[in-house]
Formats: sequence, C-alpha cells, structure tokens
Amino acid sequence: MTFPDIAQIYDVVDGTWPAAEYAETGPWLIRTGAGGGQRVSAATAQQPVSASDIKTAEDAMLALGQPKLFMIREDDEALDALLDARGYMVHDAVNAYVSPVAPLAAQRPPRVTALLAWEPLAIMLDIWKAGGVDQGRIDVMHRAKGPKTGLIGRLNDHPAAAGFCAIHDNIAMLHALEVLPHQRRQGMAKHAIHELAHWAQVNGASHFSLVTTAANTGANALYTSLGMTCVGQYHYRLKKES
Repeated sequence: MTFPDIAQIYDVVDGTWPAAEYAETGPWLIRTGAGGGQRVSAATAQQPVSASDIKTAEDAMLALGQPKLFMIREDDEALDALLDARGYMVHDAVNAYVSPVAPLAAQRPPRVTALLAWEPLAIMLDIWKAGGVDQGRIDVMHRAKGPKTGLIGRLNDHPAAAGFCAIHDNIAMLHALEVLPHQRRQGMAKHAIHELAHWAQVNGASHFSLVTTAANTGANALYTSLGMTCVGQYHYRLKKES
C-alpha cells in the first residue's frame, strides 16, 4: 500500500470537491467555481509558463466573472515568482494531511455522537450556513462523484457539527467540517474524523485525507495528534484590484 504523495492529494481535492466546469486554456486549467469558493475557482498551471501566459489565465477568469486567483502547488516556484512580480499577494497557505484509513477507523465515537446522512439534513445545512458554508459550496458537494456522505454531530443532546466526505481513487477526503462555537473543545472534530474514517474504510478507501489552512493552529495540532502526516502544501496568489 503506497502512501499518497502531494500530487495525488491535488487530484483528490479536485475529485471530491469539483468545480462546475474545467477548461484547458493554453498551459492552464481554468475552473468555473459557480460560487463554490477558492478551491473550485483557482487556475492551475499544467506545464511551465512564461510571463506572457499569465494574461491568458487572467482573461479567462475575468470572462467567468471570477477574481484573478492562482493555486500554487509544489514545483510551481517559477510561477509563484512571476505572480509575485506582478503584484499578486500570497493568500491562504494550506497544509494537506493523510493517514492510512485503518488506524483512524479503529476507534468509533460514542453512540449517537456522529451520524451519517446523504442528502444533507436541514440541521446540517443550518450548521454549515452558520459556519459560512453557503449554497455554492453545498452545490460542490452535490457535484462530487463516487461514494460520499454527510455527517451530523451531536453533543450534550444537541446538534454540534456537520461535515462532508467523499472518495476519489481510493482516498477519502474530509471537507466542510463545521463545529458550532458552543460545542467546541469537547472532541467533536475527533469523533467526526473517526466516524468518517470508518465509513471510508467500509467503502473501500485505503487512506483518509483533508486540507486545512496553515494558520489554523488548532486544526493542525489535532490532525497531527491523530497520527496524520502532512504530505505537502499549496497556497493561492490573488490579485486585488485597486
């Protein structure tokens, strides 16, 4: 069982959190986000690019009514430098974590603490909305192909969390885990991961993965404590128009 590398995780992000449309334009992959956030709206380079290529991507994104936003992956150092020289700012550095699914699936949460459901229940939509996961992101979940599920967390006899998980190429990825503020610091995120890892194992996944911003120190500490390995990073470059 080969441990996934960061290149595989990039594919899993696209497979489990898909854009509305993809278009190859010159050396670029242009994503139509349809209101689904950065991951489904950022352009990525599929081959080495020059300074003259950047306008091609910019024009394509502007034609879609989207910000000038690039995802910078490992080995994109030259592109990163070109965008920096053009006034693009670093935005949201992200860490990618992976674990074999079995260790995470071995521990189950207490009964009725984490329940699975797809389609999303109304309470899940309410929790996501409270955490900023709007309809555009719900639409992303509906677009995901292959096995997928939602999760509703409960603590203290009340709703506590909502999350989404899907599988691509035998790797499960957790998205949109939101814990209500008054239910935090009680282990809800850990319970959700254990339950979703069990679901992923039952559905044939060999590994469990997720991405989180480097600035979210609490989340990074949690995933490390669960034995997950940070296999790489990416960040965005955003051009803010004056």
